[in-house]
Amino acid sequence: MFENLGERLERSFKILKGEGKITEINVAETLKDVRKALLDADVNYKIAKTFTETVKEKALGQNVLTAVKPSQLMVKIVHDELATLMGGSSVEINIKGNPAVILMSGLQGSGKTTFSGKLAFMLKTKKNKKPLLVACDVYRPAAIEQLRVLGTQIDVPVYTEEGNKNPVAIAQNAINEAKSKNYDVVIIDTAGRLAVDEQMMNEIAAIKNTIQPQETLFVVDSMTGQDAVNTAKEFNDRLDFDGVVLTKLDGDTRGGAALSIRSVVNKPIKFIGTGEKMEAIDVFYPERMADRILGMGDIVSLVERAQEQFDEEEAKRLQKKIAKNQFDFNDFLGQIQQIKKMGNLKDLASMIPGVGKALKDVEIDDDAFKGIEAIIYSMTQEERTNPSILNGSRRQRIAKGSGTTIQEVNRLLKQFEDTRKMMRMVTQNQGKFKLGMRK
Repeated sequence: MFENLGERLERSFKILKGEGKITEINVAETLKDVRKALLDADVNYKIAKTFTETVKEKALGQNVLTAVKPSQLMVKIVHDELATLMGGSSVEINIKGNPAVILMSGLQGSGKTTFSGKLAFMLKTKKNKKPLLVACDVYRPAAIEQLRVLGTQIDVPVYTEEGNKNPVAIAQNAINEAKSKNYDVVIIDTAGRLAVDEQMMNEIAAIKNTIQPQETLFVVDSMTGQDAVNTAKEFNDRLDFDGVVLTKLDGDTRGGAALSIRSVVNKPIKFIGTGEKMEAIDVFYPERMADRILGMGDIVSLVERAQEQFDEEEAKRLQKKIAKNQFDFNDFLGQIQQIKKMGNLKDLASMIPGVGKALKDVEIDDDAFKGIEAIIYSMTQEERTNPSILNGSRRQRIAKGSGTTIQEVNRLLKQFEDTRKMMRMVTQNQGKFKLGMRK
């Protein structure tokens, strides 16, 4: 995500030379390259031109502190303007209502159905809401089945009406169902439609006018680049939606949609999708995205994801086990599951400053833990609890059962033992530090 744009901007800043001041001469070549980088990222030409003119106006004549290079000051100005371009600050979804109704709109294949499931899962697990998913795509039976499957996966009910081809009536009936059964959020998944399809556009306009949703979201595939922006404008002209959802930001996207869409439709980007898993949904924060574009990472989002999986009681239990050198493979497996729940591994790595760039050409398989899990699952309960009993014959049996080699089993056991020693050492040092503080 944004890797090429980030690299191009970094090269642009290196062009900037000069001491003590940013001048029209030493900034011209830099901003010319910045504009090219934005255009290559599929940012609208007028937006790229306005952006560089604004940066130039803010940069010219600024005194550069002794400890700061002109290029560093330019990075700060570009960062702030990127954040402003994408909206400046995050905008929350409106879930006030009894029930709150959220209407999904967008092109076919943009990821509406998957996102509907992700949003329901997020509202259920993070906002303690009781959502109801509604299947209003009456033209594609696979969409109804897909929503049913997602609903089962996240344990959220799905409202459907077999044989009813009137999405307006289905939506109305679903809202009545939600009221009678105390669901506090209704998420309506609609059929994908082209903005040029007058009949389909009239249909979704009729749904909106009839049900009066608290929130209408336009879901767009970010990999479609500038076309996504044009489509968003056409949909907004008809629907006057409340916010944008950018899906597939984990793909090979140039990022133009994220940078341009806010300026064109004057509506906030509210969420981004970064993978297929139900957890792969993030609130959109313009400043954090600007950080990531400029290679500064996104530690705040990384910490937030970690905190979502953090269980204080479990942490205390583990700390006691580590201190007594009783950390075992059951605990190790539990930690792996928590990491996996945090999301796509490469996406997580990109949130650490400098790491995203270092791993640009490195493939990080989301199944990277599969071999480790297979080995642990091939152990008996006694072996997981007490790894010291793993002799040669047991290791051979585990290798055979997990489809790995004896060398891989040995390597994991060594890594586990090294990890256990390191964790115990850290815990002991923390104890000494606390003792010293009391004195």
